Amino acid sequence: MGMSVGSGNDSGDPEVMAEMNTTPLIDVMLVLLIMLIITIPVQLHSIETDNPVGNPPPPLTEPIVHKIDIDEAGVVYVDGAVVNGKQALEDIFRQFATAADQPEVHVKPRKGTPYRQVAMVMAAAQRAGVTKFGLVE
Repeated sequence: MGMSVGSGNDSGDPEVMAEMNTTPLIDVMLVLLIMLIITIPVQLHSIETDNPVGNPPPPLTEPIVHKIDIDEAGVVYVDGAVVNGKQALEDIFRQFATAADQPEVHVKPRKGTPYRQVAMVMAAAQRAGVTKFGLVE
């Protein structure tokens, strides 16, 4: 480690230093090297798993799908038929939920449908216990 103190001339004007100070550069490189050394063992840990081989068999039957449409006025249609009232909608959802093989319920609101109507249908499905529920375009 050396240090340049001055040129030794008597003029009083400091001379321009022509060397680059490499100490900060070396410090940064050492910190990066230490970080690399610390993080490499963490990335090399792995867990052995026993994954199944091959493709899963296709389902034996196609799932039953019930389509629920909601128009801009908030009218709810279940498989094309108009449903009058929340209670009737919840009864339909309870029938879906208690079926042996629960059908899928696809809800398709139109673009101008108020969100409260969509939320009401989703809440009714949840209260009835429908688990295969999805929003579609």
